[in-house]
Amino acid sequence: MTLLNKIKSLSEEYAVHTIQWRRHLHAHPELSYQEVYTSKFVAEQLKSFGIESQVVATTGLVALIKGKNPDKKITALRADMDALPIQEISSTDYKSTNPGVMHACGHDVHTASLLGTAKILQHVKDQFEGTIKLIFQPGEEKNPGGASFMIKEGALDNPKPSSIIGQHVMPLIPVGKVGFREGMYMASSDELYLRVIGKGGHGAAPELAIDPILIASHIIVALQQVISRNASPKQPTVLTFGRIIGEGATNIIPNEVNIAGTFRALNEVWRTEGLQKIKKMAESIAEGMGGRCEVTISKGYPYLENNPEVTRRIRKAAEDYLGSENVVDIDLTLGSEDFAYYSHIVPASFYRLGTRNDAKGLTSYVHTPTFDIDEDALKIGPGLMAWMAINELDSKNNLEVDSTPST
Repeated sequence: MTLLNKIKSLSEEYAVHTIQWRRHLHAHPELSYQEVYTSKFVAEQLKSFGIESQVVATTGLVALIKGKNPDKKITALRADMDALPIQEISSTDYKSTNPGVMHACGHDVHTASLLGTAKILQHVKDQFEGTIKLIFQPGEEKNPGGASFMIKEGALDNPKPSSIIGQHVMPLIPVGKVGFREGMYMASSDELYLRVIGKGGHGAAPELAIDPILIASHIIVALQQVISRNASPKQPTVLTFGRIIGEGATNIIPNEVNIAGTFRALNEVWRTEGLQKIKKMAESIAEGMGGRCEVTISKGYPYLENNPEVTRRIRKAAEDYLGSENVVDIDLTLGSEDFAYYSHIVPASFYRLGTRNDAKGLTSYVHTPTFDIDEDALKIGPGLMAWMAINELDSKNNLEVDSTPST
């Protein structure tokens, strides 16, 4: 039996466990930087496979699977573990047991899948050369991003990988398929908090007040000019304000208005310039109208770059594993991911695992209270990632490949 077929067989065999782990994690979600139970659970599973792990960044974990000649080459695999502050709407027996907290972005899938990958790799470690580093990461959903803390505390050191691979569920892609994109893929993400300060008063006597509602309205409209008249039309950029709070009434002008939004870009130079323009314009408009605007910028993730060479190699591995008809192209997105931090340090590639099944009604998008996946994806994901990792260690593609795609 070829190594490829062995990995396919193990992925199918272990799927019952991978699904159980995913359901267990789904039922016990934890918010960003609070993944204490999840981290302990992952460490216990790894230990049961014979893999020792190290705690990094409080709730993160790093582990090594050493094949023959372990110093020859190192590659890394990453999964995120945190959940979102969303109340789940579901009738499944594995729905969240933590009120107001839900794995609505598939991080339970990522964690369970990487556990399955670890189990497979541990089983076949005498059949590949090099070392595979496992990174189980906290806090992907909250600035500044758990990846930044993992990197600061040495997750990419001792040993440093020559490449890193990340996987994310994609409910727009049918189960059984995976998606890839070379080069620029996801945007940077910064949070904007504007406090517009005026002078409250009676709605019938606006001349005695400085209306922060009006000032805030001008600021929101004017700031779109940062995108339409400052960003190049060839440079994807988004500025969205999703929250406005002014505690007034029909006849009460409040003292202040609070606004929150997000700024997304795919260029770090423009990102810096755009944020500076937003701050200056908001402050100037408020001052010109007699008020003040305090601008707070919470710097988030950088843009995500998929290294072309790494992406081509793992895409070829996916075609060998699934058949080329099940490997698709994906477009760039203004969504963001803190996997981007890794991509600025080592050659990286972030791909998408299809989880959609229209026949089963599993079509909800991520970050919604009805999100769920077709768990057939967990029969594929672990083995696919294991095969990609082994191919990265033998990037000259000397591995024996069976031409029969997985079913």
